[in-house]
Amino acid sequence: MLAKLKGEVDLLGRHLQVLTTVVEHEPIGIMKLSLLLDLPYHRIRYSLRILEHLGYIRASPSGAMATPKAQMLLGKVDRELDELIRQIQALKKH
Repeated sequence: MLAKLKGEVDLLGRHLQVLTTVVEHEPIGIMKLSLLLDLPYHRIRYSLRILEHLGYIRASPSGAMATPKAQMLLGKVDRELDELIRQIQALKKH
C-alpha cells in the first residue's frame, strides 16, 4: 500500500521538476528537458503529456510553454505540500 503512495510522490516530484524547468527555459523541447534534468526522453514526454492535459503547459512550434495556470500552481505548491506532510505525519500517531 505504501509503495504505491511512494511511487505517486516520485511521479509528482518529476512532474513538478519538469514544470519548473519549462517555466525557467520556455519554450523548451523534450530533448533539452531530458538533458537538463538527466531523465530519459520517454519520462519527459509522459510528464509533458500529463502537464498539458492538466492545462499547466501548452505545446508550441518552439517547444513547451507554461500557462498562467502553471504559475498559480507553483505559487501555492509549497503550502499544499506542507498540508500533505501534516496529514502524513498525523498517520504516524496511529
